[in-house]
Amino acid sequence: KIVIGGERGGGYICLGAMVMLAEAGEGHLVKLAIPTIPMTDDYCFSDPLVMTIEERKSHSAMRKVWRDLIASDFEAQKSSPYLFPGKASEELLAKFPPTIILESEFDLFITEATRLAGRLRRAGRLLEFVVIPGATHVSAYIPGFKGHEIFCQVLKKIADEYIHS
Repeated sequence: KIVIGGERGGGYICLGAMVMLAEAGEGHLVKLAIPTIPMTDDYCFSDPLVMTIEERKSHSAMRKVWRDLIASDFEAQKSSPYLFPGKASEELLAKFPPTIILESEFDLFITEATRLAGRLRRAGRLLEFVVIPGATHVSAYIPGFKGHEIFCQVLKKIADEYIHS
């Protein structure tokens, strides 16, 4: 079995692979999936007044990313889990590999990742949902920045408890 994961856009690709594996009935081939600060759904298209400051600052840019860079036909694809993995059905989520979602407290994807974590928990596929306190979208990855040391400790714990066990 293998472990798959990715950070930011790579987290989105990891989730897309999870959708495809689940649809093919092959989610069991993956020992662990670790989407980290992943883009999951169309939350950026909702009302900015209900968003966190970080989400509000980026929602316009993210709308353009989805419409202009990722989707080939946004209107036709907007309900598809291939475009928005967070829109996978409950039945499909139940076929996902065991999953740990890593997030940062002040990340622009915190709300959508939290919602997906809840859905995966209900489907019995979420092992952990870890939020790095005080970290922003990229600060946990940069040595010396807020959350980096905690992020590294979390990765080591995941390796020890879920990968090497």
